[in-house]
Amino acid sequence: MEDHAATGLSARPTPALRRYVDAYAGFDLRGFPAGVHCGPPGRSLTAVISLSDPLEVAASVDDGSPVARFDSVTGGLMCRSVAIHHDGRLHGVQVSLTPLGARAVYGVPAAALAHRLIPLDELLGTLGVELTDRLRAATTWTARFAVLDELLLRAVGRGAGNDRAPGTRPEVAEAWRRLVAARGRVQVGAVAAELGWSRRYLAERFRGEVGLSPKTFARVLRFEYAHELATARAPLPWADVATASGYADQAHLVREWRAFTGRPPTVWRRGEVLLETG
Repeated sequence: MEDHAATGLSARPTPALRRYVDAYAGFDLRGFPAGVHCGPPGRSLTAVISLSDPLEVAASVDDGSPVARFDSVTGGLMCRSVAIHHDGRLHGVQVSLTPLGARAVYGVPAAALAHRLIPLDELLGTLGVELTDRLRAATTWTARFAVLDELLLRAVGRGAGNDRAPGTRPEVAEAWRRLVAARGRVQVGAVAAELGWSRRYLAERFRGEVGLSPKTFARVLRFEYAHELATARAPLPWADVATASGYADQAHLVREWRAFTGRPPTVWRRGEVLLETG
């Protein structure tokens, strides 16, 4: 078997960015069999900057979506895993933005990016080009994370004086916080009632800002937690993953896993060659 190696480091952004950015992660994976990595949907808007060859990414797994090449790519919330084609090597930096931080960093609501893959410099302009160049020039993860702090603060700062576009409604922000805190295990109608809105009105406003309805976002959050449990170093049995994640039973988990990844959990696990690096 071919030797393989996986190194990486995660970090929190500078405190001034934490309203907008959840985390940074650096990764250097090499020597794996060529294949397709499933980038699962989750609570964050993910941006990836390659530090080597361009990324080859399709918007969905197993549905014939065309593969595009990106030096850096970002996107909104998804309901399907994206497909990252690789030759056994992936080297780059990942940035996880909160949906409510999209306006601050990119200048658009997260809803404008939902279900899309977009070159990062299309949103950040010359700042995106500078970001990629400086990340590739840096030689340590610490230096790369410092570059992210500096340039993302500049992105936020250049939009701070633009008050022409309406901001996020506080009720939408609160609904988002409650859904995330509960990992999706909350009744949307109850959240709406506590906010003084009808369920329909909350759904409209939430979708208009985040890009998914509250119900769909709750499904994504439950799947995200199940995926986290399934990729732990000592993963739980599938039935226990289902119970811990709030599914009615293992069959419910299987249906949702297939909906989000295009394959049932056991097939996904066999095909995910980068699973052990998670």
